[in-house]
Amino acid sequence: MKMNSMLFQLLRVKHWTKNAVVFAAFLFAWGDRSQGLTGWEFWKVCLAALAFSLVSSAVYILNDLKDAPRDRLHPIKKNRPIAAGRVGLFPALLMAGILLLFGLGGAWRLSPGLFYILSGYLGLQAAYTLRLKRIPLVDVLVIALGFVLRALAGAVVIQVPISPWLLLCALLLALFLGLCKRRHEKINLAGMGTRISLDAYDERLLDMLISVTAASSLVCYSIYTLWPDTVEKFGTPWLGATIPFVIFGLFRYMDLVYRQDKGDRPEHILLTDLPLLADLALYGGTILLIFLFR
Repeated sequence: MKMNSMLFQLLRVKHWTKNAVVFAAFLFAWGDRSQGLTGWEFWKVCLAALAFSLVSSAVYILNDLKDAPRDRLHPIKKNRPIAAGRVGLFPALLMAGILLLFGLGGAWRLSPGLFYILSGYLGLQAAYTLRLKRIPLVDVLVIALGFVLRALAGAVVIQVPISPWLLLCALLLALFLGLCKRRHEKINLAGMGTRISLDAYDERLLDMLISVTAASSLVCYSIYTLWPDTVEKFGTPWLGATIPFVIFGLFRYMDLVYRQDKGDRPEHILLTDLPLLADLALYGGTILLIFLFR
């Protein structure tokens, strides 16, 4: 049981929720009757999300190996298997290699395009680990670009076009979450040596950037749902009915960040906060009803 728990922590399985973005293209392509998607395309998207999960876990392991000295100064990260000394260098490298082999190999079997996107993601994360994570604002932008690549991967594997509006929404929302995380770290961990870029951040600037990205995400999504091309593509003007759920989701997350000081682990919040889970369920249910009864 302890071995399973340690493996779970080493791979950061909770972070696999980020790869739900891979399903975005399928969800909206399924609403487009001209695409004619089947269960096989859904299965391919599931495998693409799994490939992304395996590769991202390998990246986490390599990142933990490099950051182990700093992680030992962090109140939570010090309990990670590598930082705590429960996993050595060779087993960690071996596990990362196996994950990359299966992740990239599976991606190639599914689609060469998916393989190239995953390779680009791997290169981006390598640059982030080695250098870019030390540069304020650039570090958050790199993380956000990872979500854009996830959205692209979901479209490439089933060979459907993806709206630039959705890519922009993914970028802005990821920036919003990343900036919220940096604000929490700036307030609680600055000066402790856990992250080099924190000392260069300004709390007031982060507050403004969070407001800008939250508002931009909402405006971008609203325009997308109400855009004439979107209405024509999906054959319904009612996608705008999902906007209130996006508003509530953003407001609830900001409430958690500013009033309850919980912005450090977005993946944990999205799995445990009942109002957000209910909001996501209602959002998905509303889209399903719109597509079924248009």
